[in-house]
Amino acid sequence: MRRLWTIIGVADVAVALRWYQSLLGLAMTPAAHGDFGQVLDTDGTVLLCLHAWGAHEHPPLKDPGPGAPGKGLLLFFRVADFDATLQRARRLVERLEHEPHLSPHTGTMEFALRDLDGHYVMASALSMEDGRAGGRPSPMPTG
Repeated sequence: MRRLWTIIGVADVAVALRWYQSLLGLAMTPAAHGDFGQVLDTDGTVLLCLHAWGAHEHPPLKDPGPGAPGKGLLLFFRVADFDATLQRARRLVERLEHEPHLSPHTGTMEFALRDLDGHYVMASALSMEDGRAGGRPSPMPTG
């Protein structure tokens, strides 16, 4: 078995953790400790790790540095509850980066917003039926 743990630098782990849990409609659970937290799916799968800037000697997480937050990073969540996720997103931010639209790549609805640290976050419906139970993700086009 393999798992990829995506880790992003954040200014405040506890606040960022609550933000992502709110966006994804997950139970509010505390961070493991002040400088590290995990956004967990209902089955315990790690969706995203949050690491405080400068907490350890990891070179890419020492400080946000100059430049745009999240440059080269897209946090892309496939969600089974697209409409509810959109409603939660509208409560979390003043404006969306991209309003809901049909993606020509996945064939599903998606929208984008920025998190509290400026990272670009996209939510995409799990299926054309808005992720109804048992829906499978649409394959990415090859051409």
